[in-house]
Amino acid sequence: MRIISFINSITQTIMKKTFSFSHPKKKRPRVADAIKHELKKYIKRERNKTLPEGVDFWDFDCRFGADELTCGVIHVSEINKVISEADVEGLDTFFLEVLAKPGKRTKKPEEEKEAENFLD
Repeated sequence: MRIISFINSITQTIMKKTFSFSHPKKKRPRVADAIKHELKKYIKRERNKTLPEGVDFWDFDCRFGADELTCGVIHVSEINKVISEADVEGLDTFFLEVLAKPGKRTKKPEEEKEAENFLD
């Protein structure tokens, strides 16, 4: 049992998918909304998984591009924005990779704390 929990804590969940805006019955804006909803459900499902010991939260590494070879790193909060931009640009398909990994919070350096207190 202990080995299984250790293996589960090491594994990372990856979603790699090429999405298409074309659908025979749905209009393009509805397809874009459906893609955003699917990604939102995936991220929520990953965040609700039990955290391994010593981990504070689930972190996500994301990559986005027209295809897998030309994709760049984005922040998880930018997913909806880049999907909307791809829709406006008229891309037929795009590639998105979301990697869930354990994250640990770190304390801010003292210089940043002093700068924040100075602004208040």
